[in-house]
Amino acid sequence: MQRADTQALKGLKRSIFLVKMFGYEQSDPDRFYKAQAIDTAHQMESFRALAGQFVVDVGGGAGYFSAEFEARGARCLLIEPGAETLGVAPEGTSKHDLAVWSGRLLPTRTLNADGSRAPLGDAVADVVFTSNVYEHVAEPEAFLNELMRLLKPGGLLYFSYTLWLSPWGGHETSPWHYLGGNYAAKRFARRQGKLPKNLFGTSLFARHAGKTLRQLRSRDDIVITKVLPRYYPAWMAWIVHVPLLREFLTWNLLVIAERA
Repeated sequence: MQRADTQALKGLKRSIFLVKMFGYEQSDPDRFYKAQAIDTAHQMESFRALAGQFVVDVGGGAGYFSAEFEARGARCLLIEPGAETLGVAPEGTSKHDLAVWSGRLLPTRTLNADGSRAPLGDAVADVVFTSNVYEHVAEPEAFLNELMRLLKPGGLLYFSYTLWLSPWGGHETSPWHYLGGNYAAKRFARRQGKLPKNLFGTSLFARHAGKTLRQLRSRDDIVITKVLPRYYPAWMAWIVHVPLLREFLTWNLLVIAERA
């Protein structure tokens, strides 16, 4: 009982720390993303050790996650469509001068490409990682298909995204997205004098838990091992199993799965 209480307290402290770090996302993004990357890597290693694994980081931005995975012994390939983002990799990020993956010669560990149409062969990755990308893709089914195509049989999928009906679903336009994504974007533009970075219907889409989980469970190429609220303590995992409630309270849905 004492051990369970200790674990519960530890999980609560972690969640409080992560919420605190989210407060630095705009003012000190380096601090925020490094903290998030460390927490994410630790979380991943509770499912599979990263050392020696080839990780494809789909939509990993400036490379904070890949840098942390490599620090733990993984080999990483970062796929990111924003060339300007790839140019600001965090301090200490390692690069491979020359590596061959999937029969293609890649000059560095980064690849400027659309994660829904990666120029890589089939079944190349031990781990496919994607964090807060799914709500930004216009073709969700194509994106899911590509993640599974890249993954080796038995490979691990770490799939996480922000739910639309959560308080942060509208990203920088929250909480006005509850009145509609278009309204929230227009309100932001009026107040800020510019369009939001995540423009509803163009680079931000309404993604839900129930529909996505049904899609994943209907596939014959994936075995779901865990569904969790990514930033919450383990004892709050029940939330993701309660229809409707999970859409509002989960915040960030995490699915851990393996390629069948």
